[in-house]
Amino acid sequence: MRTLKHLLGALALSTLAFVATAAAAAPAAPKAGVEYQVLPAPQPTEAGKKIEITEFFAYYCPHCHAFEPALAAWLKKHGDNVVFKRVHISRDDSVLPQQKLFYTLEAMGLLSEQMHNKIFDEMHVAHNRLNRDEQIFDFVAKQGVDKQKFVDTYRSFGVAGRVRKASAMMDAYKVDSWPMLAIDGRFITSPSMADEGSKAAATEAQLHTEALQVMDVLLAKAKAEKK
Repeated sequence: MRTLKHLLGALALSTLAFVATAAAAAPAAPKAGVEYQVLPAPQPTEAGKKIEITEFFAYYCPHCHAFEPALAAWLKKHGDNVVFKRVHISRDDSVLPQQKLFYTLEAMGLLSEQMHNKIFDEMHVAHNRLNRDEQIFDFVAKQGVDKQKFVDTYRSFGVAGRVRKASAMMDAYKVDSWPMLAIDGRFITSPSMADEGSKAAATEAQLHTEALQVMDVLLAKAKAEKK
């Protein structure tokens, strides 16, 4: 009986510790300069009365892939209040084919959520790195995309311009890691940044919870200041 009581007591303490950790992993009052940053120069947005949310990400990034389901659920919850955009970051020549894949599909109007997730899965589940042009062309052809139209767009000045714009946006938003989220062209946060104050997250899923909690607060702040 005493052993059972000890086990039940340990279980209760473990549960309380988990709840306390989960609560700490969701900052309700994030601080500027800690869980989020305020951009020194606000960036223009095109969301009208809604709030623009911009994700800076990369297809090769495992943390971006892991964050995708939680972010998608958050966007579904806030869909009526936000306009969501993605920016595929620049880094070096190994990233350029993936970046051009993203902007080519975007230019062709083919970048659905289903296609976006297929690309992530191709890289992180099927382990096809998609870091060469021919790998990209073969992959999109298998998805039913007109290969020649894709190749022509991929090599166009328009896509090159989108790549240059992504680099300029990274500079303007002070992006030095990813995934990173910008809210209303004024605030930036990320899963790692959101944990800066508490250092409470023990798993990547808890980092995601923290980031989305911070985004909730920043979205409410941006909406209030927009009125």
